Amino acid sequence: MLRSISRRTALTGLAAVSAAALLSACSDSGEQANAATPAKPAEPATPAATPAASAAPAVKAPVSQGSVDMAKLLEAGSLPDMQLGKADAPVTIVEYASMTCPHCAHFHETTLPELKTKYIDTGKARLIYREFPFDPLAEAGFMLARCSKDNYFPMVDVLFKQQQSWAASQTPKDALLQISKLAGFTQESFEACLTDQKLLDDIRAVRARGEKDFKVDSTPTFFINGNVYKGAMTIDEMSAVIDGML
Repeated sequence: MLRSISRRTALTGLAAVSAAALLSACSDSGEQANAATPAKPAEPATPAATPAASAAPAVKAPVSQGSVDMAKLLEAGSLPDMQLGKADAPVTIVEYASMTCPHCAHFHETTLPELKTKYIDTGKARLIYREFPFDPLAEAGFMLARCSKDNYFPMVDVLFKQQQSWAASQTPKDALLQISKLAGFTQESFEACLTDQKLLDDIRAVRARGEKDFKVDSTPTFFINGNVYKGAMTIDEMSAVIDGML
């Protein structure tokens, strides 16, 4: 069960979270990452055995680490799914991520733009993004993204691109406030967002469901048409998987 974090912790206790713990928080054993025991990052997706180089394709599709029931995966949760792409795309990618996970940030900065151009914008795939925070600061980032409403993905992008500036800050609340003001928040709307207990509970419920029903224990974790892949995949690895499903 997820450890309870008070409303005060979500807003004013951010500075108490160790920057070292935050920047390594890409895996978890059921409790939040902590400074005493840095979390182990998700291992890269495991490539299939490579045959002789002369006969091998440029990139071999990673081996799936299991599968889940796609209908159950797509059932409505505590919050509406945030999605990029068409609902009738032949390939559905569900990503569980944490805002303070450097591997998640790397994926969103390096792989997602090409994935969007090559597959999402062309109607071949859609991406459903789900919150899996490991710490109070990641929860705060997701809350601000949810409060951005139609600007959810732009806010996620900004938070990932500037992850070092706020996740490693000695005053993360102030750093998040400055980023939020650029996104149109005021001091009042910023604090109102981070004291929205129902929103915080709903985000925790998204994580709890991923952990309980789909055995998510590290980020990023991807479900591609129900097949499980863990780790920040490259565009070539994702292409190898997706192309085999089209």
